[in-house]
Amino acid sequence: MLRSAARKKDWTLTKEAFERLLDSLDANRERAGEKYENVRRKLIVKDISAYSYGAARFLLKETLRGRGKEPVTLDLAPAPLIVTDEDEDERRHLEEARLKCFEVCLSNLPAASRVLIIEYYREEKGIKIEQRKRQADALNMSLNALRLRACRIRAELGDCITSCLDRSREDTKSVIRH
Repeated sequence: MLRSAARKKDWTLTKEAFERLLDSLDANRERAGEKYENVRRKLIVKDISAYSYGAARFLLKETLRGRGKEPVTLDLAPAPLIVTDEDEDERRHLEEARLKCFEVCLSNLPAASRVLIIEYYREEKGIKIEQRKRQADALNMSLNALRLRACRIRAELGDCITSCLDRSREDTKSVIRH
């Protein structure tokens, strides 16, 4: 094991090191003590594996957030330079299938959910904000509750459309095989 990674059993916190730690937390000694105690409590964890997992998850999020600001190289997934009639037909077929699945999934929603989601997305730009406020009032709910309900319905629709498209692709493959 590397010496720097090894745990030193004979190490003790010196008064000078502790003073520097407190100074780095806050110039006010009282607030520095409170911050130190807060940090100490957070570090004393019963389930160290859960704590480690959480810390690793936050580190991953920070790393990925930083990567989003890096320039993207365009040669990783080059688009076809020439769009053929076959590509256009495939794109059109996919759009038609998606629209058909959307209509089927929308019609399968309970009536109240169907009306809610259609009204929620009915207006454009600045008008939609006022429309959604009126919609929330009419349904006797807060705007946030309306947003949450619309988000759940949209997720349900998305799952349904994805399943429908998957079934459609499988049906197409089975027709081609036979």
